[in-house]
Amino acid sequence: MSISARLTEDMTAALRAGDKVVLGALRMAVAAIKKQEIDSQGSLDDTAVIALLGKLIKQGRDAEQQFKTGGRDELAAKEAAEIAVYEQYMPQALGAEELEALIKHAIDSTGASSIKDMGQVMAIIKPEAAGRTDMAAVSKRVREILSAG
Repeated sequence: MSISARLTEDMTAALRAGDKVVLGALRMAVAAIKKQEIDSQGSLDDTAVIALLGKLIKQGRDAEQQFKTGGRDELAAKEAAEIAVYEQYMPQALGAEELEALIKHAIDSTGASSIKDMGQVMAIIKPEAAGRTDMAAVSKRVREILSAG
């Protein structure tokens, strides 16, 4: 079953159960998927849905931080609950060792030796790591390795 179908099915279950937090989060995710499908004039595969959920998580974390800064703890808690719902549909996060191995493999397979080769390295890493780790942190780590080597 695709992630999109699971989201829709779980949204129906949340509606029946009366779980407003889960229902609200899933409605937002399904609406974002439908909007993206209309914009792209085609259905989204699981990779695209994961990327979309990653964006929703990132936006939620930003909003949560803003609410905490503004002293709106109840809204920050709502954002945190929605993030927890979205994270259930994300693939398992990469461990530090697994990520280092992926970076090393990408550097070895491209023959990258300087920062100029970073685009090639990231092109190999991105399909494997997208949605499973913070790509900005991956980029920073690749830059460190290529700068030192």
